[in-house]
Amino acid sequence: MNDLALLLTPEGRVLLDEVRDTDPARELAVATRLRREHPAELVSAALGQARLRQRAVVKFGAQDAGRMFFTPNGVEQSTRASVAAYRARRLAESGVTSVADLCCGIGGDAIALARAGIRVLAVDRDPAAAAAARANAEVLGLAGLIEVREADVTEVDTAGYDAVFVDPARRGGRGRIFDPEAYSPPLSWAVSAARRAPRTAALKIAPGIPHEAVPEDAEAEWISDGGDVKEAVLWFGTEPGAVRATLLPGPRTLLSRGLPDPEVRPPGRYLYEPDGAVIRAHLVAEVAEELDGGLLDATIAYVTADELRPTPYATAYEITDHLPFNVKKLKALLREREVGNLTVKKRGSAVEPEELRRKVKPQGPHAATVFLTRVAGAPAMLIGHPA
Repeated sequence: MNDLALLLTPEGRVLLDEVRDTDPARELAVATRLRREHPAELVSAALGQARLRQRAVVKFGAQDAGRMFFTPNGVEQSTRASVAAYRARRLAESGVTSVADLCCGIGGDAIALARAGIRVLAVDRDPAAAAAARANAEVLGLAGLIEVREADVTEVDTAGYDAVFVDPARRGGRGRIFDPEAYSPPLSWAVSAARRAPRTAALKIAPGIPHEAVPEDAEAEWISDGGDVKEAVLWFGTEPGAVRATLLPGPRTLLSRGLPDPEVRPPGRYLYEPDGAVIRAHLVAEVAEELDGGLLDATIAYVTADELRPTPYATAYEITDHLPFNVKKLKALLREREVGNLTVKKRGSAVEPEELRRKVKPQGPHAATVFLTRVAGAPAMLIGHPA
């Protein structure tokens, strides 16, 4: 918080611009030079903020990250801007005009909500996070829509807002927290707050949450961005019991139809690797039906089919070989085909991709993908390439 106060002074802002693109390898030399003209505390704060801004580019983009203010936890835990923007659009399209953003952190979600035209009360009990959220609202020209309050979210009255958004802290002193009741605040409190919202509510949770922990009156949505699963959201006041996987960019959304597990069948010409959000949402059966396919193994989320059918919900590979797991045979096959660019994917195998690569020593001008998996319970290797 003291660092931020220093950086918001005219001298601090000028210094931030000066160190914006500092190479981490040159930090010591830059710091030594700058300390001849500026207080050491300010130089350290500016260089630290420059590092955080560089890390934040992947989530917020270069333009916003280069102007915003971050804390170390804020960079780590804030929502990716594309995901926050999608969720804000959902709320705006449902008619929401005001949101109480509880556990707002450095304000990433509040920014997306304000840009969607929604008035926001952003609350966090961490003074540094609240100060960063306030500074970010101002620097991005959104202070008219975002009120930042430093407070315990459990003591905030949200009655005057259409919707509630809660992003409980899921990290502690020992790393990630997997028990929802160990979130801060606990998931049970967040659910109670969501149920009190006049119109709707959204709770951001870890994508690994067990399906049995999802309340019956909630809609559960798993979201991926560029193929990487980012989060799960519990929605209240939307479609109770609905389960969906949403893929960004797009968005493209797959809804559960309550299908039974697909049948296991022999490998076909094509293997489909479902998007991680589809797998987390337990919607592999919906994808298999769309592809007229089945599973290679009852416990593994690889779909096999005889035809190539475009789908946004899975990546297709054409399979050229199906072998029992055998490193020597794989090495001989790759040498024969002069494969030097080898992609190793695994699901249901204890073999590590890098370990396999060291053993087969791929060499040559051609590329291939090998899947280490099980076929009807037996360890197997499927070799192919993107379709």
